[in-house]
Amino acid sequence: MRNELRNKYLSRPRLNRYLNATGNNKNRSKRLYNANIRLAQATHPILTQFEVVLRNSLNLQLSSHFLDSDWIINQKNGFMRNNSLRYSNFFLKRSVQKTENKLKRRGIPITSGKIISDQTFGFWIALFLRHHYSLIAGQPIHIFVNKPITEDRASIYSKLDDIRNFRNRVNHCEPLCFNGNEIDCIEVINIRTKLYQLIEWIEPELIPFFESIDNIQSKIDHIMRIKKACC
Repeated sequence: MRNELRNKYLSRPRLNRYLNATGNNKNRSKRLYNANIRLAQATHPILTQFEVVLRNSLNLQLSSHFLDSDWIINQKNGFMRNNSLRYSNFFLKRSVQKTENKLKRRGIPITSGKIISDQTFGFWIALFLRHHYSLIAGQPIHIFVNKPITEDRASIYSKLDDIRNFRNRVNHCEPLCFNGNEIDCIEVINIRTKLYQLIEWIEPELIPFFESIDNIQSKIDHIMRIKKACC
């Protein structure tokens, strides 16, 4: 891509960060920019599959708790409408209703499966917020059957929220290869570690599957080789 096109469509301020990190070497800065894209791409498989595991685990747990496989529909008039949730504007209920309205507009039958699959990552981790958590008797934490006793609702939520924020950064094309102004992939490494911890606490036998779709380390190694060449 010509430099004028890169500056126009990718924006000079965005590119300057890569240029500064590589000692104003245009070739290396381009390599680093592209390597960051490939690193972001490499995070998607484990992030998306973690979300699938999390939501299905929570769905099973709450289906058992409410003795109702359609809990996500029926609890719109249950705990999701509790008056204590007024200050949060009934986030869970509105999220379910939004999906139902979308399905109706498209002429698609409303089923629990379709509603569950359409909810955001934020919907599922919101179940670990105190105001929702207390209304469902602390059920969400029970999906982490292998967690250390030192881990509680707050610590689990913190890890999940870190993963959510990281996923949002990936989706908004933010750089993942910096720590301040230095080329450093520590954030990616930390998020990957937290994700694997949570998976192990849910079901250790899932770890080999995640490892089989995970090539993050090779992308990090490539970035660090670019960094070394800049020294």
